[in-house]
Amino acid sequence: MPAPQALDPQDLLHRLTDATPAMVTDLERLVRAESPSLDGDALSTCRTVLAEIGTRLLGTAPTILPNDPGNGRPGGLLWQLGPADTQPVLLLGHFDTVFPKGTLKHRPFLVEGTRVTGPGVFDMKAGLIQGLYAVAQLRELTGQDPAVAFLATADEEIGSPAGGRVVTQWARQCRAALVLEGAADGGGLKHARKGWSFYDIRVKGIAAHAGLEPDKGCNALSDLAKIIVALESLAAQDDRITLTPTLASAGTTQNTVPDRAQVTVDVRVPDIRTQQEIDTALHRVVSETARLPFEITGGPNRPPLEQARAADLLVTARTCLDELGLPWPGSAAVGGISDGNLCAAAGTPTLDGLGAVGGGPHADHEWTDVTHMPQRAALVALMVERLGAAAR
Repeated sequence: MPAPQALDPQDLLHRLTDATPAMVTDLERLVRAESPSLDGDALSTCRTVLAEIGTRLLGTAPTILPNDPGNGRPGGLLWQLGPADTQPVLLLGHFDTVFPKGTLKHRPFLVEGTRVTGPGVFDMKAGLIQGLYAVAQLRELTGQDPAVAFLATADEEIGSPAGGRVVTQWARQCRAALVLEGAADGGGLKHARKGWSFYDIRVKGIAAHAGLEPDKGCNALSDLAKIIVALESLAAQDDRITLTPTLASAGTTQNTVPDRAQVTVDVRVPDIRTQQEIDTALHRVVSETARLPFEITGGPNRPPLEQARAADLLVTARTCLDELGLPWPGSAAVGGISDGNLCAAAGTPTLDGLGAVGGGPHADHEWTDVTHMPQRAALVALMVERLGAAAR
């Protein structure tokens, strides 16, 4: 195998800057392939588009990962590059979005000046495109395949019920994980994420006519309301903890005492100890408050990504940005979660927020700054190269 050519950071950035129009074109194609997490057909179509883009750029087709055995939803894609005897760097992302199919009809893909908008441009299709271009340019400039595992999953937005196992498996095999999720506010990298738990609480009552004999019923909604109020106390004394009731439903008709009620509760915590404590406390509060039969399902889904896992990679990122002549954007701890949490939990050094610079994730105004696409791609490419050199 020929010796790798020396990589010139300025040449890398220049080439990726020249490739910006092509990146935007590929981003448009990927965004137009709408991919809500629960739509298997749409996910399959988007996966095909992503596979075609990646195959063209990387010169090799990906492995198509197995469907979710629980419901048949499509699996993700994996590109394995580089020598088998070198521990790879994991580049991680997902192509599912929170936006229902048809969103493009009222929120089309648009480029206005330096800003591109459309469903999923920031979370996180621009990050996937940037990552693919980063690896492609690295291959071209060094004359070799970098030691990379490029993994794109299909179910991150719904808690990674199938993809999470694949993420953990590959994180354990890799020397570092670079997560292509969108940047923090102002372009900052993400050195920490809160842990995520979610719970479904169901209360069973007895139905009765609300006007004729309400006293013969047992109101599940009233009981659940008391539980929700009691749960608020768990986060009241610590602003690092958020406990948010999100989805709720109850009853059957407007004139019937509700015989059932349920709520989903989203919990974010800063560290693993707090996550375990809140889990215990939530079960206790519900048990002490409920007067009707109840059921709790769910629990911790993502452990926190704690800052210690990102410390060395932050140093690498700063050094690479200096070599590229780009400013340091800072770094932040954020409340949102990603599959990067799973990488950190596997013991792998993990740095998140290396994808798009923009904002509005999950919102109607979601956007990405086009001028930062080549810069972030160059940063990812140079980090891969430096981490690979350290492994040799």
